Amino acid sequence: MKFAPVLRATALLTAVALLPATTAGLAQVDGTVSPEFNRLFAVYQRIKSSYVEPVDDDKLIRGAIDGMLASFDPHSSYLDGPALQRLETMIDGNYQGLGISVQMDDGAVKIVSPFKGSPADKAGLKAGDYITHINGKLIYGMELDEAVQQMRGEAGTSVTLTVFRPGRDEPFDVDVTRGVIELEPVTSELKDGKIGVISVNEFSRDVGKDVYSALKKLNKEAGGKLEGLVLDLRRNPGGALDEAVALSDLFLDKGQIVSQRGRTKRDTIYYDAETVFPGDAAKGIPMIVLIDAGSASASEIVAGALQDQHRALIMGERSFGKGSVQSLLPLTRDSALKLTTARYYTPSGRSVQEGGIEPDIKVPQLSDPDAAKRAKFSYRESDLRRHLVNEAGLKDKDLENDTKPDPRFTATPEELKEKGITDFQLDYAVKTLERTGGTALAARK
Repeated sequence: MKFAPVLRATALLTAVALLPATTAGLAQVDGTVSPEFNRLFAVYQRIKSSYVEPVDDDKLIRGAIDGMLASFDPHSSYLDGPALQRLETMIDGNYQGLGISVQMDDGAVKIVSPFKGSPADKAGLKAGDYITHINGKLIYGMELDEAVQQMRGEAGTSVTLTVFRPGRDEPFDVDVTRGVIELEPVTSELKDGKIGVISVNEFSRDVGKDVYSALKKLNKEAGGKLEGLVLDLRRNPGGALDEAVALSDLFLDKGQIVSQRGRTKRDTIYYDAETVFPGDAAKGIPMIVLIDAGSASASEIVAGALQDQHRALIMGERSFGKGSVQSLLPLTRDSALKLTTARYYTPSGRSVQEGGIEPDIKVPQLSDPDAAKRAKFSYRESDLRRHLVNEAGLKDKDLENDTKPDPRFTATPEELKEKGITDFQLDYAVKTLERTGGTALAARK
């Protein structure tokens, strides 16, 4: 099994470092057998001898491992067989299926984000939807890997998902035709001949280089006179930590990008600008970063770095709040432990854990008819059971303030559609750059 440094945790992408496998000391604590292990072994023996049916050793050991990890945060887990293969497949970004990122939430499969342009996205599935049935079969309580396996299949075949969407009274069925998911991590377009829009859908390999290429292409299309840039990180659940650093470095010419801090010196690392790309590739043009509740981990690293360094205006909705780092610890050739080992911090020392990145300008997605309803049931890191708490002691009521409607934005989806606006947040960002010419950015410095 091939191990690679990644940021994906089950469904969300999370900072993962690759550490060497080791078996020495696994059954010992400080050179001696812990009394707690004797208690664990006593329970194991009693179950083996007294349970009503014979019990397989592998089932008992796996249950003990899962139980230990379940007592920690929701991003630590034991991976082997299909689970580890699924992680590697998602990293490669090429598989056959629906194209959705999912997370287990109290026994239910919850959609974190459908990938842009995927079969799931085209079928209308949205972040926060619960999948209750697959082809009419109830999947509540099913292992996540088993549910994912049932959703995957050959391109061209279809699957019927029964979906419960918060804000709607009744579940409904969605037919999705599976496809070959070849995720296009970076896309770009030129708006009004002068404003560039670069969408980063996930932080896979070479994203930094791809954004650099997209930026050069846009500037050429604008006749060398690109006047503004929108970096769209909405619904981006994350990716490789190195690529988050590279993307931030692309627009920064000095200062810190991010730091991760853990229990040991090995887990404490500082990442600075001018490491990957020299200078500001965008040459200081006004810049807006779009984020929403689906922007997690690596996306938050980039948004936090550009916000703290006053290089970009952050616009949209509060991000997911995934501020912990996981290390992938190989155990055998086909098993590994994904364990939370550190938190990461923005250049100003902020932890985004729970609270996420607050936009400088909050802009709701008015063009989505379900946005207002779903905002009341928004799903973020702070909603996960056993999530790591923010060291600053954030309060739930403070995190829920962003669900209140902003009186400045009153247009309805129907009114926007009549004006030809299908993405209000993007349209607002582009018009802000056109209208201010960077004045808003200058005021923040």
